[in-house]
Amino acid sequence: MADNDTNRPDTTQKMSPSATISIGTRQAELPVRSGTIGPDVVDIRKLAQDLGVYSFDPGYGETASCQSSITYIDGDEGVLLHRGYPIDQLAMNASFPEVAYLLLYGELPNAQEYCDFRENLKEHALLHEQIRNFFNGFRRDAHPMAILCGTVGALSAFYHDGIDISNPASRDLSARRLIAKVPTIAAWAYKYSQGEPFVYPNDDYSFSENFLAMMFSRPNTRYRVNPVLARAMDRIFILHADHEQNASTSTVRLVGSTGANPFACIAAGIAALWGPAHGGANEAVLAMLEQIGKRENIPAFIEQVKNRESGVRLMGFGHRVYKNFDPRAKILQQTYHEVVSELKLAHDPMFDLAIELERIAVEDPYFIQRKLYPNVDFYSGLILRALGIPTSMFTVLFAVARTVGWVSQWREMIEEPGQRIGRPRQLYTGAARRDFRPFSNRN
Repeated sequence: MADNDTNRPDTTQKMSPSATISIGTRQAELPVRSGTIGPDVVDIRKLAQDLGVYSFDPGYGETASCQSSITYIDGDEGVLLHRGYPIDQLAMNASFPEVAYLLLYGELPNAQEYCDFRENLKEHALLHEQIRNFFNGFRRDAHPMAILCGTVGALSAFYHDGIDISNPASRDLSARRLIAKVPTIAAWAYKYSQGEPFVYPNDDYSFSENFLAMMFSRPNTRYRVNPVLARAMDRIFILHADHEQNASTSTVRLVGSTGANPFACIAAGIAALWGPAHGGANEAVLAMLEQIGKRENIPAFIEQVKNRESGVRLMGFGHRVYKNFDPRAKILQQTYHEVVSELKLAHDPMFDLAIELERIAVEDPYFIQRKLYPNVDFYSGLILRALGIPTSMFTVLFAVARTVGWVSQWREMIEEPGQRIGRPRQLYTGAARRDFRPFSNRN
């Protein structure tokens, strides 16, 4: 774990003046909390006690559900920071294990810490040999996300020494195991769907090289990892590693608040990510491009998008959080062109179509006024397709990357003093109290 140093940023929470809330003749003073950066937050924990009311925020879009020092997003300015470091600096200069270490421990590793951490991940990348039997229990056409979710949850049956969440060493061991083993499970899920032999992790490769090798190498051929493609894979992992309190991360925290073991918590996160509104957006981009078909069809498609009654959406543009350009998209845009150049795909109709659609959309006043810029999903799906990864594996790769963020958020939550089980309230709109009636008295 990284040593403390004098350059570590001050993340001490500062107190601001309280907020006065009045309901009729009742009044309450609620503390206003200020983070290191970002908007102030009204602490409403005594709202019901002081005023007898609860807040109502479906989807929790205006609610800070926790206190965290891991990731910061400023959607208006297009800023994404991991432990204070801008995402573009990390994606362009660091490796995925470096970012994983940063998210877990709060500081970038020094040379020795990085070497030890990377070797430890390689050691834990192997799966218990009996886990192979799980794959034979799935249908050959089972979705890889179903295999991933089920197998990750089953890890708790194999690694009992990592489920004592009261023990810091046990929590750390579980975190490292999950970061190392989820890529192996993911690659094996793909191999199983293809009817090909499983490929074991290779210590000679980096994290991303190893994943590509487990995906695409075969026992009867020598596989050579293309460094350009490995770098693209590494960036995709880094850019999807964590993204604040999204649906799947909030799920991991909520399940973790019950004291569930970390493998069950991450399996819950995978299940939440599986939803098409969360982890399947890049698949939707490719489906949209296939629907458009040709460059000459783009203007008509754009007009359909502008017609709200058509139900046609421009996938891969805009973001619920980012009201400016998604900072991750800028990096993948460059990576996308590097991959296309390396694989000589400039004349591929799909990529030609994507480039033209992007050009038209970013120059159209309709989308500019609505700040609908390309997001990370627009480019990630295109890159994964270029790498030869089928769309059924897109969300699986998302889960491989996001496991790092999930375990970091889970550890932070468990170690927070006074941590409580998650228990949202509701606005009840059902029937008021009524008495039971026998059949003879019912209409």
